[in-house]
Amino acid sequence: MSISQEAKKAFKIGSVCFLSYLAVYVARNTLSAVSPQMIAEGAFTKESVGTLSSLFFITYAIGQLINGAIGDKIKAKYMMSLGLVLAGIGSALFPLLSDYPFAVYGAYGLTGFALSMIYGPMTKVVSENTELVYATRCSLGYTFASFFGSPFAGILAALFVWQGVFAASSGILIVMGIVCFLVFTLFERKKIIEYGKYQKPKGQGKAGGIKVLIRHQIVKFTLISILTGVVRTTVVFWLPTYISEYLGFSPDRAAWIFTVATFVISLTTFVAIFVYERLHRNMDLVILLAFSASAICFMAVYWLRQPVLNVIFIVLAIMASNSAATMLWSRYCPSLRDTGMVSGATGFLDFVSYMAAAASSTIFANAVSNIGWGNLILVWFGLMVLGVVVALPYGKFRCKKAAELKK
Repeated sequence: MSISQEAKKAFKIGSVCFLSYLAVYVARNTLSAVSPQMIAEGAFTKESVGTLSSLFFITYAIGQLINGAIGDKIKAKYMMSLGLVLAGIGSALFPLLSDYPFAVYGAYGLTGFALSMIYGPMTKVVSENTELVYATRCSLGYTFASFFGSPFAGILAALFVWQGVFAASSGILIVMGIVCFLVFTLFERKKIIEYGKYQKPKGQGKAGGIKVLIRHQIVKFTLISILTGVVRTTVVFWLPTYISEYLGFSPDRAAWIFTVATFVISLTTFVAIFVYERLHRNMDLVILLAFSASAICFMAVYWLRQPVLNVIFIVLAIMASNSAATMLWSRYCPSLRDTGMVSGATGFLDFVSYMAAAASSTIFANAVSNIGWGNLILVWFGLMVLGVVVALPYGKFRCKKAAELKK
């Protein structure tokens, strides 16, 4: 197959994945975008919003672990379309059940679990049906969609009351679920998508699979997933509230600032890949530089209280951290296709990312009351410093030392 044909094939698969994942992230960011409205109206408290976000992250994380493993065995079209439709139902029920706490928690938990059915199978179908260079570009597209979902949700929050935003999110999910099923069925008939090209080697049990992943640096990337997950998920989730409370903007103004800020953040994927190419595709160096830049920017956020400068530097801090995340999701995960465990490994990495986000969301909500936003910024700075430590090329240092000892 010629390069041009491979490129067209990747574009077709990548387009469906982009739109599907955009729908996922619009739904995921809906609560964050409308939380200032909900709190201002007295419909929910800051603590209850924090509990809802933690519940979502927990169900999403557990779902990633379960559905990631299932995604290695079941066709992507079934997993993705069912997940999108179920999430649409959960989003539709949320505002209808807002007067019944346990019921609304159940609806939002369903949304989280359903959305976890998308990413692992999607990454697997892309990595198995496109060459690695195109798989990276496809995953770049839906990584961009994950960042662009925030400003999309922000626009909806600026235009509609919070109940209308959930309704719009529900409609987008259900329509995309139907479209995904129909288009993937067509792709299967045209042999654009085929399944089972890469299988786990026979006789390789669970222990053998873990050993293979360890050789592929799964431990290092698990830590990177945790650290970047806190920033790209929890810090961004609380960004509208931070802008409103800490910087003193009205809820409506905060929603518009959040929209613009997250639109800029959504460009991170292109910046990260640009830097990656300029650094001769050195993924480890990009990650190290990304964590370093994020730490510097969070320190600037701590010292600069002027609202405009503060917003600029917190956006830059998030973008830098998300650049490390881009290397993880767009470069590292697709490279695992030869292991036959792309969906399972991706699901596991997403699981640890969102479990960290679930814990940090509740902690951050309580920390604002106890230690204040300023000290919380220092916590974010500390996490990025830890990221620098994790990203240091220890293996290369050991190899160099071993070579010196042999001389």
